[in-house]
Amino acid sequence: MPDDCYDASHITILEGLEPVRERPAMYIGSTDARGLHHLVYEVVDNAVDEALGGYCDYISVKINSDGSCTVRDNGRGIPVDEMDDQSGKSALEVVLTVLHAGGKFDKNTYQVSGGLHGVGVSVVNALSEYLTAEVYRDGRIYEMSFQRGCLVKGLTSRKNAHNDGFDRGTFITFKPDAQIFETVTFDYDVLSHRMRELAFLNKGLRIDISDERNGYSDSFCYEGGISEFVKYLVAGKETVHPDVIYLTTNDPSNKVEADVGLQYSLTYSENVLTFVNSVNTREGGTHLEGFRSALTRAINKAAKDNNLLKGIDSLKGEDVREGLNAVISIKIAEPQFEGQTKMRLGNSNVKGIVDSLVYQSLSDYFEENPKVIQAIVEKALGAARAREAARKARELARRKSTLEGSGLPGKLADCSERDPAKSEIYIVEGDSAGGSAKQGRSRLTQAILPLRGKILNVEKASPHKILKNAEIQTLISAIGCGIGENFNVEKARYHHIIMMTDADVDGAHICTLLLTFFYRYMPQLIENGYIYIAQPPLYRVSKGKKEVYAFREDEMRKLIEEFGEKGTTIQRYKGLGEMNADQLWHTTMNPESRVLKQVDIMDASYADEIFTKLMGDDVDARREFIYRHGKEVTNLDI
Repeated sequence: MPDDCYDASHITILEGLEPVRERPAMYIGSTDARGLHHLVYEVVDNAVDEALGGYCDYISVKINSDGSCTVRDNGRGIPVDEMDDQSGKSALEVVLTVLHAGGKFDKNTYQVSGGLHGVGVSVVNALSEYLTAEVYRDGRIYEMSFQRGCLVKGLTSRKNAHNDGFDRGTFITFKPDAQIFETVTFDYDVLSHRMRELAFLNKGLRIDISDERNGYSDSFCYEGGISEFVKYLVAGKETVHPDVIYLTTNDPSNKVEADVGLQYSLTYSENVLTFVNSVNTREGGTHLEGFRSALTRAINKAAKDNNLLKGIDSLKGEDVREGLNAVISIKIAEPQFEGQTKMRLGNSNVKGIVDSLVYQSLSDYFEENPKVIQAIVEKALGAARAREAARKARELARRKSTLEGSGLPGKLADCSERDPAKSEIYIVEGDSAGGSAKQGRSRLTQAILPLRGKILNVEKASPHKILKNAEIQTLISAIGCGIGENFNVEKARYHHIIMMTDADVDGAHICTLLLTFFYRYMPQLIENGYIYIAQPPLYRVSKGKKEVYAFREDEMRKLIEEFGEKGTTIQRYKGLGEMNADQLWHTTMNPESRVLKQVDIMDASYADEIFTKLMGDDVDARREFIYRHGKEVTNLDI
């Protein structure tokens, strides 16, 4: 029976770093792989803040063989002197153990910074099995050690013998706590992707990253900054105009600086990355709104001034953004992020400031480069015509659906449950896998939609062609929430949309195609947490009556060692169709035993970037991708 007496004795006060360990998602967003890598970003962002202030030009990130991570920089080093109001504790200990303590509240220390709340590195300390901090200052090396946020070795110092070439800076080594995180294995590709971004955003800053587990390493340093970043984004794509449009401008009175680079390609999707003080604002915010408004106004003005609109009044925002590749980086003194993970900028005044700065700079550029604006407007006019054709196609499809009834695709084996929150749809590749899934499913809550092989590559196709594609029509019809202007996430017929593809390279390719489609045309499904990836097993290892499934090759090898090679049978599943209904249910579809990964917008954007790179003609980039992921890819038909 519950305790009906509710009084002061039931109120709990969490002290020190206890709130972080009790509610980690409040500080790092989640305890899955995304939250795990956010720990590294928090430490690296502190080093980048030193670079923004002009005190640091080198950062190193190393994944150690024991699963820990070391981040070092050659900045000023965290102060180590005693703080009068903290019972004689050193500033280093306070920074690492006290929430909302740091140098970002003192406007004289950091004019511009990504860290604002003074919780970043202390949160890392709280969520680490162990953390060691070394500070190089004043010819000495100062060191402290912690376990799960608790001090285990007080401040010590020794003379700096300069054996490693550093005379100043901060070294942080930490190992994520397996008691907190679902996984504690760092993904080199995810971290190197972020380090490359930071190097692009900070001209001349060198960032090295290495992985002792497999020998991978990279070194990033870009003197071209934002312009080189945009060139990286358009690599392998045919461009509308030859050069990157680079704009740098500032508003001294409001202390806002804006760096913008953009270039149009002949693709049909928009690829815009936004940053504030080098922090990746993946969900945009007021700076993105200001940029989009300025871009639309500047292009329309230049088009009208040069009589390029050819009978239409004006171009819409979606028309001028088709094929756009852009990087927007702003620096402001007082950014207001929505949440500790800083996914979105909320400063209301920034929209108008960025709009005004970018509009004036773009207008001046277009006036000086008439051939560029002519090429961009021709591209936008093509988008406007395709948009109109797509609208007519949707109207025709709606009329046809009204005449034919529900409009649900014939391939769909629907579930009987009508509550979307309780309903699931498995998207599988091919009729063979679809047959096993239909036989093994729970008919009450699980629907099955088999697709024929790889869906259309939406990166290469126009909206009109996408809407005519049979497999995409089937997908849109089954999910039920529409697309484009008619999209309504509340009409989604399932709140669990699960991609269940084969556990091989082709399956990963199909999954990436689907992710790219959802990211480009139904991002609200990802943002609402409706998109999942199922993880089917690769192997069945059996001996006698023992039968165990392995999801990775290393798991399979451990099972062989456990069972012994003699009499042990190994079955490798080339596809889901090779599994019978019982096996598929037991390993992949049973809610009590299945492994599902919920897709967030970061996963989808990363998959989209990988796919965009694989589309290009850069053979070396393809080989590097294949090498990094340890896969042999042949006949990659994209």
